[in-house]
Amino acid sequence: MADLRRLGRARRNSSTRFELTDKLDLESFRRELQRPIDRDGPWPLHEKVKRRLSEAIMLGVWSPGDLIPGEKELAQNFQIAVGTVRVALAELVAEGLLTRRRRAGTTVTGRTPHQTLSLHYQYFRLHGADGSLQSSITPIVDVALDTATERERQVLRLPDAAEVIRLTRLRIVAHKPIMVDRYTIPRSLAPRFPIDRKKAPNFIFAHLLENYGIRIVAVREEVYAELATSFDRKHLNLRGPVAVLVIDETAFDPAGTPCLTAHHRARTDNHRYVNEVR
Repeated sequence: MADLRRLGRARRNSSTRFELTDKLDLESFRRELQRPIDRDGPWPLHEKVKRRLSEAIMLGVWSPGDLIPGEKELAQNFQIAVGTVRVALAELVAEGLLTRRRRAGTTVTGRTPHQTLSLHYQYFRLHGADGSLQSSITPIVDVALDTATERERQVLRLPDAAEVIRLTRLRIVAHKPIMVDRYTIPRSLAPRFPIDRKKAPNFIFAHLLENYGIRIVAVREEVYAELATSFDRKHLNLRGPVAVLVIDETAFDPAGTPCLTAHHRARTDNHRYVNEVR
């Protein structure tokens, strides 16, 4: 596994170093906001608009209080109907990410989003100690094929010797690693999943829906604390015997079939886990 302490430094040519910075992420998403929406795939167009706008908010393209472009401008950039943009904006307002005022336009609230699965896999729910929504980048550290453990076979209802995909990524805020995410996905559900960290998707739920038609409709979480391990201390830059927040998740499709598990380990000295359900 690559040395995570190299994250956030200037771009380098070596394949063993990550090529991600906050500036590059923001510039990339600003360009993305000027591009047409892809009409392929099972997602409705207004859901794709929501996803693109919410990602821009998450990455800090727009800050709390910022006025976002109007319906007509967004529709022209995305090359879709104004009505489609209007539906997407209305849902983001209902979910707490945006607010609309007559004659003033649509602004970013900076509030914790209402917890819905449409944003569950996009939003970084470790917020600042003051409750503010944090902008983060999520570089993928490692992707590999492996044999499922006995525990994974039980939780994911897999046969003996079943293959799974293991994906590890970081969540970085202000150049500091805050959380490690470790996903386990049955290979049988995603046979074409790229086993290459440079090609692997950051948004796992969206990838499963767009490429395999697997829609996640429920997520069960277990939240607890543990003493930091040597893995935590190395990758989260921790010192001494400190506690980390642990979140274990199992995601389910409409039939109640478990589709993946996720294991998150986070430092909480300057962050809080926020889960708002309405």
